[in-house]
Amino acid sequence: MRTSPRYTGIAIGAVAALLLAGCSGGNSAQNTDDASGGSVVIDAAFSIETADPGNTYDPTGNMVAKALYETLVDFKGSDVNTPIPGLADWTQNDAATEFTFTLEDGRVFSDGSPITADDVVFSLQRIQGMADAKPAFLLAGVTIEKVDEKTVTFTTATPLLQLPAILANPALGIVNSKVVEKNGGATDGTDTAQAFLDGESAGSGPFVLDSLDLTSQVVLTRNDEYNGDEEAAYDRVVIRNVTESATQKINLEGGDTMVAMDLNGDQVANLADNLTVASVPSAQTIFLLVNQNATVGGVTANPKFAEAVRYALDYDALLELAGTGASEATGVIPPSFAGALADGVKQDLAASTAALTASGYTGETVRLQYPNDYPVGGVEFTPLAERVQAQLKDAGINVELAPAPFTTEIDPYVNGTEAFSMWFWGPDYADTANFLPFAPGLKVGLRAGWTADANPEIADLATQAAAATDPDTREAIFTDFATAMQQDGPFVPLIVPGSNIATANTVTGAVYNAVWTMDIAELSPTS
Repeated sequence: MRTSPRYTGIAIGAVAALLLAGCSGGNSAQNTDDASGGSVVIDAAFSIETADPGNTYDPTGNMVAKALYETLVDFKGSDVNTPIPGLADWTQNDAATEFTFTLEDGRVFSDGSPITADDVVFSLQRIQGMADAKPAFLLAGVTIEKVDEKTVTFTTATPLLQLPAILANPALGIVNSKVVEKNGGATDGTDTAQAFLDGESAGSGPFVLDSLDLTSQVVLTRNDEYNGDEEAAYDRVVIRNVTESATQKINLEGGDTMVAMDLNGDQVANLADNLTVASVPSAQTIFLLVNQNATVGGVTANPKFAEAVRYALDYDALLELAGTGASEATGVIPPSFAGALADGVKQDLAASTAALTASGYTGETVRLQYPNDYPVGGVEFTPLAERVQAQLKDAGINVELAPAPFTTEIDPYVNGTEAFSMWFWGPDYADTANFLPFAPGLKVGLRAGWTADANPEIADLATQAAAATDPDTREAIFTDFATAMQQDGPFVPLIVPGSNIATANTVTGAVYNAVWTMDIAELSPTS
């Protein structure tokens, strides 16, 4: 049996949600105690629909759920490769089809009642029972059973080596089953507990919910019963909805807030000396899609056309538009995940010309579709598309830009009717398996009209990676998958945008994580 590692050394999308309106003002950081035990004010562009972990699946919602509810598994800091025990330690069989979790002794909910196996089973089966709940797919095909008061088993029909990483998602936070059941909670699909959980939390995290206004702010207070490893350093946390990054910067520099979540690369490059910023590549990838369905794409369906596009681009020049914290996308797997490639494609105009000739391209104008109202990590799509257009023109490819609002563009992208488009992808949980959908015959591959029989070799690599039970072997297969995708896939990865979390110099511990953006409990006053 393999066992989970137990150590705490710090190491290093869902897709878009519409931003809600907001403004600054009120709850000024200048009016709070900035010593330990005081308050911290955070500005963020809200993407939150609920404080109910079983129904949340948005960046701000995940950050709030992480503060209120603990999960069986955790990560420290920005590390998304090393799952560590959260509420429980675990073992697994060699086939990676059975995982046994044992709860830590003495852990309690915010009302002081003990956390038991019944709470774990109820919490996760509740999500499985809510067919329309956004995180329900995370536990598809998983059977969850109580062994005794401290032990729960998870079984699957096929290997699921990524299960511990999945269980770290804040949406799978453990709730107090007795409290939630009394307030509408159920596992049979009749659950109505969200209304209750939007007004009062029922978890074991470092904080409890004080108030929730989905359009303006969320207020958290310290959980006095908390007895885990991440005790809150602040008595009160105010998360305000400030949609404009420029306003967040003004608030931070003016002392009206202490943490700004959404500054772009240019903004953090000019911060005042009394402010600090943690800038790292995010887990999202901006890429070009080259449709392989001849009915949809015409000339784009020839694999050589995608190759011509891939070698035509000057990736360093594209990266200039992304600013601080961003990096070149070296493949469909971002750099913080196992299997990512060390180096990306380099511009090679001779190779591009040869591939373009082989594709049968004769100068047709190709439309580049993209959402023009949803920056990713501060990267605006229109200037990026304009630079791609200019570089492809220099390589002999004529491109017409076809921007549209996100809400207009998302359906043709999902339905696979875009011949040539620019989009982005982020992980649903902290494991490289998130990027297998780019394979032929899988979700994102099919959006590019790429069926499994179009490239059986890459399809087989994806199958092997999904079934692997040894971590080292699995990582090697992921690397082979990423390499093959860069050589023969219909996707051209461009940029991994940066994540820039800026703070006043009175606050430390603001660290980006691909799953919950920032762990609020890691914030503390500087000594």
